[in-house]
Amino acid sequence: MADTREHLLAGTHGPLVVHEWPAGEPRYLALLVHGYGEHAGRYTGVADVLTAHGAAVFAPDHTGHGKSSGERVLIEDFEDVVSDLHAAADLARGAHPGLPLVVIGHSMGGLIAARFAQRHGDELTALVLSGPVIGDWPLPRRLLALDEIPDTPISPGALSRDPGVGSAYAQDPLVWHGPMKRPTVEGFARTLQTVARGGDVGPLPLLWLHGAEDRLVPLTGSRSGIQELRGERLTERVYPGARHEVFHETNKAEVLDDLVRFLDDVLTP
Repeated sequence: MADTREHLLAGTHGPLVVHEWPAGEPRYLALLVHGYGEHAGRYTGVADVLTAHGAAVFAPDHTGHGKSSGERVLIEDFEDVVSDLHAAADLARGAHPGLPLVVIGHSMGGLIAARFAQRHGDELTALVLSGPVIGDWPLPRRLLALDEIPDTPISPGALSRDPGVGSAYAQDPLVWHGPMKRPTVEGFARTLQTVARGGDVGPLPLLWLHGAEDRLVPLTGSRSGIQELRGERLTERVYPGARHEVFHETNKAEVLDDLVRFLDDVLTP
């Protein structure tokens, strides 16, 4: 397991913790973007693979998540979170000037990463989206139609076929296990529309990873978002039987091999 460091940035809504997994002499930068209710510390396994591959890895805990400040899971404007992510990118580039930058976003982090690419695509070498919340995601519509959002946390079993993943998630004190908050759900709905209207990523290489049995972010709805976002260089990997967190699935070695192979292709002159 690689050594980690923590940096404290001034985020748009208070102090923001950015995790770093250093590499001795990195050849590129990887920015990991975690999902709703979780935190960057759950991606140590991904970071270990990337650092071994030559990346210096940085990952913020979003406002209201993990070790960062803010009311838990409250995100009223996702544009602010994209700005926080850009500050983390600046931190990484300041430490390692001139290196290519890759952004890897999972679930809600896929929504944030997609919007980052629309706003700052000229700063990126590649974009990777894992189970991204883009396109037709019906959950916000269902929840906003209710007078009160029910206290129904994410089912740990929906994350992976590996029961250890769900068990660790359920016991993680930095994971939010309560209900979604209406302003955050409204923020999701607005940002889904913003990304849908924001245009494609043009020549930016895009890797889309998704579990075929993802119940949290169904494949079909996410695919419609990918078709709107995709530019000239889309690589698609859909894994039969896999659930929402493909980086934590029983076939994670295959998934990470696909990720590294894609990065090799885009980073090779």
